[in-house]
Amino acid sequence: MTMDALNVGLLGFGTVGRGAFDVLARNQGEISRRAGRPIRVVAIGTRTPSRTHAVLRGTPDVTVTDDLAAVVRRTDVDVVCELIGGIEPARTLVLDAIAHGKHVVTANKALLALHGNEIFAAASAQGVTIAFEAAVAGGVPIIKALREGLSANRIEWIAGIINGTSNFILSEMRARGASFATVLAEAQARGYAEADPTFDIEGIDAAHKLAIMSAIAFGIPMQFDKAYAEGISRLTEDDIRYAGELGYRIKLLGITKRVRHGDGEGIELRVHPTLIPEKRLIANVEGAMNAVLVKGDAVGATLHYGAGAGAEPTASAVVADLVDIARTQTADPEHRVPHLAFQPDQLTQDLPILPIGDVRTSYYLRMRVDDRPGVLADITRILADRDISIDAMIQKEPPEGEDQTDIILLTHESLEKRVDDAIANIEALPTVRGAIVRIRLEPLN
Repeated sequence: MTMDALNVGLLGFGTVGRGAFDVLARNQGEISRRAGRPIRVVAIGTRTPSRTHAVLRGTPDVTVTDDLAAVVRRTDVDVVCELIGGIEPARTLVLDAIAHGKHVVTANKALLALHGNEIFAAASAQGVTIAFEAAVAGGVPIIKALREGLSANRIEWIAGIINGTSNFILSEMRARGASFATVLAEAQARGYAEADPTFDIEGIDAAHKLAIMSAIAFGIPMQFDKAYAEGISRLTEDDIRYAGELGYRIKLLGITKRVRHGDGEGIELRVHPTLIPEKRLIANVEGAMNAVLVKGDAVGATLHYGAGAGAEPTASAVVADLVDIARTQTADPEHRVPHLAFQPDQLTQDLPILPIGDVRTSYYLRMRVDDRPGVLADITRILADRDISIDAMIQKEPPEGEDQTDIILLTHESLEKRVDDAIANIEALPTVRGAIVRIRLEPLN
């Protein structure tokens, strides 16, 4: 039996929107075979209709308009594909689509991280699907893996390189010994970084994506407002070199874990530069690529790797979501895969997100000190008084003619608030110059 086409209203015709349109056109036959029905774009909403018309070159049966709300409300549109990004008007358009009984596909991680609870509740009430594979890690199907492929597992933790811009910068700094500022300027010139790169380099983009994955992994509501985010802008080539001497590489990781906390459990939700043992596969992910390491109790560790951005890798995820909707559009809502893996009434509010001070991990500490007897003894005493033990150390000889040098310490696992207190007391020593550099360390066993 031949089914009617699934009609799509596309909002946005930038890099991802055009990529999705091109992939649908190029692979139309293959996609139809997999979906069991054709999938076709019938309307495009864009702020630049004339430019879009020029790209389409008179493609028949596609309406192009700058009235995005009109696309959402068209009676012949089955699925609204939101690819404009940002919070507004995206939020209003998505909620309007849901209210009109439309399924929604979106690549908008910021929208879901901030307003996902509201959007998913509205979709569940209307019996429509919100599909968002493209919102995390581009073409890497990590949402489907967490929601379906790993559904037999109790997820223990996730650690991901989920921002290609930051990974490109750190890879180039390590490979060439270049400064952060130099590589950032090159990343901007090559189109890897925006003119305003704040969301990428300060960990905000990664925190959006991590909040989504954490909700799916642990069956909790979206809680981006409780995520800890620290970026890479203060990293130096010295720290990357010292990490290498100790057998580690530095990556910007998004980490979420289920941990013991008090008499129960809590969730860590944090993004920051992280030392990873160089023998780990994820430590060797270079350039603008993404990788997500997931630890399940039954399956162990699984690594999901691929292009985290770009027109066609992201379009691959968008079109895959359209295929899923085409397959399940006629199924009863309660028989579809839940948006956040768990049935809506099974999401728990009983797993608190831990403040960063309650996190336990290991640390890299670099300090500039006067080269004189007793300095190291003072430092180690402060650490010992707070039950912080040292795992490894590098003490550099001062350059000729200078009387200051670097000491680099790796600690065993410790409570962050104790490390904060130790750092404050070490920085107060008259023999310690300037601020201590602290980078967290994860073995990822």
